[in-house]
Amino acid sequence: MDASEWDRRYAATATMWSEDPNIFLVAKVEGMDPGRALDLGCGEGRNALWLAERGWAVTAVDYSRVAAERGRGWARERRLSVDFEVADVVDYSPEPRAYDLVILFYLQLPHEEVRKVLARAVGALAAGGRLLAVAHDLDNLDRGYGGPPTADVLYTVDLVTSAMDDLEVVEAGQVERSVKTEHGDETAIDTLVLARRR
Repeated sequence: MDASEWDRRYAATATMWSEDPNIFLVAKVEGMDPGRALDLGCGEGRNALWLAERGWAVTAVDYSRVAAERGRGWARERRLSVDFEVADVVDYSPEPRAYDLVILFYLQLPHEEVRKVLARAVGALAAGGRLLAVAHDLDNLDRGYGGPPTADVLYTVDLVTSAMDDLEVVEAGQVERSVKTEHGDETAIDTLVLARRR
């Protein structure tokens, strides 16, 4: 999907995703000393806003103008400062060695594009900085609920960790997430990788 298609999707609803932060972001980042954070593929900015509430100076990037404007509106309502940038993360070049935290959540792109984004994300990390990537896992196709129906945009741990030669991998594996549906709770399977620049 291109940016205009995402703009139409966001414009068709008051909220595309939950306004709550991702559970894995909360679990892995809560308690970290705040610094500079970069949210790549931020959507409406729910994770960026959560970080800002905890004292992080956040740059949030997405190529949907509608999503970015919605995020700016929520930031104004909450009296938070988040720098929302409209850009395609595949081509976006963040400031090198500048961020204490870089996050990528459900950035389901073809693998070659994912590798490009991950390489730039790694390059954006300051000394001691952490990178947290979470996305629908390949095994979700057969054993999980929801997510894209094609393998070429689904993640594996190897896909993510192969871009992290310069980092210490702190945690890497599959994680399960409960999804509420009209038929009851379902289980989604995600890839989660947390890595740190030494």
